[in-house]
Amino acid sequence: MNVAIIGAGNVGWHLAQALQAAGHTITGVYSRTAAAREELAAQLKSAQPLNSLDLQSITADVVVIAVPDAAIAAVATALQVRPRTVVAHTSGSQPLSILAAVQGAQTGVFYPLQTFSKAKPVDFKQVPILLEATDQAALQRLQELATSISHTVEVVPSGARKHLHLSAVFACNFTNHLLGISQQLLQEANLPQHLLQPLIQETIAKAMQHNPYTVQTGPAIRRDQNVIEEHLHMLQQHPRLQELYRLLTQSIQAAPEGR
Repeated sequence: MNVAIIGAGNVGWHLAQALQAAGHTITGVYSRTAAAREELAAQLKSAQPLNSLDLQSITADVVVIAVPDAAIAAVATALQVRPRTVVAHTSGSQPLSILAAVQGAQTGVFYPLQTFSKAKPVDFKQVPILLEATDQAALQRLQELATSISHTVEVVPSGARKHLHLSAVFACNFTNHLLGISQQLLQEANLPQHLLQPLIQETIAKAMQHNPYTVQTGPAIRRDQNVIEEHLHMLQQHPRLQELYRLLTQSIQAAPEGR
């Protein structure tokens, strides 16, 4: 299948290369900056770096919009494609209807549920891909594309996908931020970061095997108020972290297994 990629950030970078590895041809790459589109196009066999959202001159069965959520509507308005091209965005939070402005196209959603960073390789076979489309023909084309790179492909409507994205923010983004805070506190105490790695790995493994509420540990669930107060005192120089500690403690204690 011939595919064009709009956006050369983390998602577009990995998705383009995964699709090529699965036997698809990336015919064009668009990014607002010349350096970004040329860098990604250089990683691909047949991709032309594009300086315009007028894609009518290239062959593309599917155009994937992999740009920040705030930019999708503007891209949809400016995008020009050949009739019956399937245009899909990769957002977890934006509805299918945001692509209504694309003229003459079938539209859909192609949402890979994973965290992406350019420097970190991704095994797309393990990445769930969530689909939605305006009609069955467009959905079939997106399913063909998705199943060629992933073992897990599901059709999920916009409303349910928003809930999934919200859950993912807690599971991934907030967890990653808390890990960053833990590293910061270690650095301030001149302690090596590797000391926490076995704990982090066991915490994630246990949460994957059980209901996380039922395996919660720590001073909050034990209601060790003396330890909690000591920790809050240690965070006096970090009032925002102190408040975050207090809120998380209260949330743990109010959770089903913490009551």
